Amino acid sequence: MTNSIAELEKDAKAIFLIGTNTTENHPVIGYKIRKNVRENGAKLIVADPRKIELAEIADVYMRFKPGTDVALINGMINVIISEGLLDQEFVDQRTEGYEDVAASIAKYTPEYVSTITGVPAEDIKKAARIYAEAEAAAVCYAMGVTQHSTGTDNVKSICNLALVTGNLGKPGSGVNPLRGQNNVQGACDMGALPVVLTAYQKVVDEPVRQKFETAWKVDKLPDKNGLTLTDAINKAYDGELKGLLVIGENPMLSDPDLHHVEEALNKLEFLMVQDIFLTETAEKADVVFPGVTFAEKDGTFSNTERRVQRVRQAISSLGNAKQDWEIICELSNRLGYPMKYSSPGEIFEEIRTVTPSYAGISYDRIEATGLHWPCPTEEHPGTPILHKEKFNRGLGLFHVVEYIGPAEHPDNEYPFILTTGRQLYHYHTGTMTRRSSALEEHKPYNEVEIHPNTASRMGIVEGEFVKLSTRRGSIELRAKLTDILEENVVFTTFHYKEAAANLLTLSEPLDPVAKIPPYKVCAANLEKI
Repeated sequence: MTNSIAELEKDAKAIFLIGTNTTENHPVIGYKIRKNVRENGAKLIVADPRKIELAEIADVYMRFKPGTDVALINGMINVIISEGLLDQEFVDQRTEGYEDVAASIAKYTPEYVSTITGVPAEDIKKAARIYAEAEAAAVCYAMGVTQHSTGTDNVKSICNLALVTGNLGKPGSGVNPLRGQNNVQGACDMGALPVVLTAYQKVVDEPVRQKFETAWKVDKLPDKNGLTLTDAINKAYDGELKGLLVIGENPMLSDPDLHHVEEALNKLEFLMVQDIFLTETAEKADVVFPGVTFAEKDGTFSNTERRVQRVRQAISSLGNAKQDWEIICELSNRLGYPMKYSSPGEIFEEIRTVTPSYAGISYDRIEATGLHWPCPTEEHPGTPILHKEKFNRGLGLFHVVEYIGPAEHPDNEYPFILTTGRQLYHYHTGTMTRRSSALEEHKPYNEVEIHPNTASRMGIVEGEFVKLSTRRGSIELRAKLTDILEENVVFTTFHYKEAAANLLTLSEPLDPVAKIPPYKVCAANLEKI
């Protein structure tokens, strides 16, 4: 996030939500947005294939065809440029590449975009005007934007929208991805990505490697990028990857095309899982290390707004579980690299020495309140808002982004568009929430959302079992009739192992940059049982 969560409650004069079911997946942020609209009169734009809860109070709701995000946003930019609503001073002084984008955008008229997205041209115009004319406008998005084979393009187009209107570097504005889990941001900050070390320092940069080689007292670190999870699964399937260590992840429910995932894991010579429960992936492991929950940990979490916060151990570790860092240290010691830390505090002190954005953060400074990185010195107050005076690269860079359609389209055999996501009462693969008796009693089974007209045409009634199929497989689950989606779109969640949505989803083509698969769009068939 370029800006802070609090700004969505008070400073943002317009908020554009796209690909985020905010009240269900980020309820606190959803509440703040609702409060801003209700009490301060903030304008709200919602773009989503489903008419989510916040769409009910939106000034404009755009129900667009899944996978047409780039076309929709390009259409909004077209209106902003053609009607002279851009922030010309910001574009001239703080950006580059505008002319190429403006030329590429010319063909994305609202009328043309309407034929691609299904959104009325007048709604595209209205949304563009609200966003561009607001004193401060924020964009929030989540996995509905990123989980596509064009996910990187989707994000770049959102950045273009913010740049052309000058909505960066000031309160209440910004490009704000809402993280899907509580310490995703912190994990990425610490280099839990295959192409970077901490603070996004590139593995391929020799000066970066030399710094870490000195800190870790090793002769040479690998100079090539590693594999993403999706690449690793494919390499395992092809027999090129022999061993896999899985920590706090459950690819046997969360990855696409689960038959492919299972075959890949079965081909491994060795699989280790470190987790708090025996997940579906852990059941396949050669070795399982019991980890600890958040309540048993000491250290820091870095949340979605880049705020580094202390987390303190509240209860003793249960059973034979060890602290996660202790397990990693012991593995490292036995593999021949001595790793002799005594506490999370000692580890954090090392993090500060090699991570410029964390250099000024200490346990003492965040004892009561967290700090937003970058925080380069101990005198620095932290940075709730990025890009105030300039961008990291100097000028903000526009990108030409052309619309590319989804890999799979409905046909006679698979006439529906299937899109997937989360719900309020369960979380991710259900590792924790489905062990909660109260949550499980409230939402004990998976459902597929079907438009009432479609259900009527097929003789499907509320609550009965139906068969949902794609080219990868099929599941049986209950029908939920709702008009929040189009007649040719169906929606389900991926929390339930007994009706696992990711048996159905596509594992390719991957986004060429982020290597994320297209979870959100595939062709499907629906049958009454």
